[in-house]
Amino acid sequence: MALLGNAVLRLMITDVPGIRVGHATDPVGLTGLTVVLCDRPAVAAVELRGGANDVIGLEYLDPRHLVGTINGVVLGGGSRFGGEAIWGVMRYLEERGVGFAVGENVVPHVPGAFLFDLGVGDPKARPTRELGYQAAASATAGRVAEGSVGAGTGATVGKLYRRQRAMRGGIGSASVTLGDAVVGALVAVNAVGDVRDPNTGALIAGTRDAPDGRRLIDTVAALRSGRQLGRFGAGENTTIGIVATNARLDRPSAAKIAALGLLGFARALSPPHTAFDGDTLFALSIGDARADLTVLGLAAADAVAAAIVRAVRAASSLPGLPATRDLDAVSS
Repeated sequence: MALLGNAVLRLMITDVPGIRVGHATDPVGLTGLTVVLCDRPAVAAVELRGGANDVIGLEYLDPRHLVGTINGVVLGGGSRFGGEAIWGVMRYLEERGVGFAVGENVVPHVPGAFLFDLGVGDPKARPTRELGYQAAASATAGRVAEGSVGAGTGATVGKLYRRQRAMRGGIGSASVTLGDAVVGALVAVNAVGDVRDPNTGALIAGTRDAPDGRRLIDTVAALRSGRQLGRFGAGENTTIGIVATNARLDRPSAAKIAALGLLGFARALSPPHTAFDGDTLFALSIGDARADLTVLGLAAADAVAAAIVRAVRAASSLPGLPATRDLDAVSS
């Protein structure tokens, strides 16, 4: 993808100073969660698109809320059941004195977004408080594992014909540097549509041509020809993510970065933001670097698009759910 000016594409959201990431994975139940923790309280915002969002803690992002910062964000599977994992993250932070001070107590502020993966593995397996604590305890500023881990464990893409012709989704990360400013993205990809390479326009994951197929069809083209998405229930698809930066932002500016960052969904997902997707992107600011707001937002979109592509390219296959690496050829 063409980057602006002196921007440089890098690999991880943890390239942003003060950001740590931890995964917890249930490889049997095929679900999991990913937590982003901030070494200092973060100014935050969120942008929601589509018609099937599953988000907890939006009140922390409201400009009218007493507390102007958050301490982390959870991305998870399990649909609304996955929200239980937030309590484990909060317990981990409370034990370390991280949160909003209230007398002798601290109250961590941790919103989260969750994707529907209940039809992939054990439908009764959900991210738990224990997994939340585990993910928080494992959070580091090092390299972020990608693919079929954490919140990406049960993720799928290309569900025009439901699971029978879908593929494995996943979680991916990327970052862009703009002089002293860095903006990074972490995205769990569970879209109803396909994933395209934003550089070439080629499909790299999505709806397959047959239940045992290894070639891709174009979901958007199928929809234009009359195929309907409405035969399955809403809420089974969503792409959820976080962009973080060391640039100094207030809440309105963070909201703008979240909105611009969603341009990355449009570049890499085909189609994004359908009535059956709950696309969600948080934006976090934890630094003091200076950056032009629009340029930073466009860099966030670049990082988001790259993270989406990395998510599916790093995914591993399951029986009946091949990964990008298993395709016979890339379709256009």
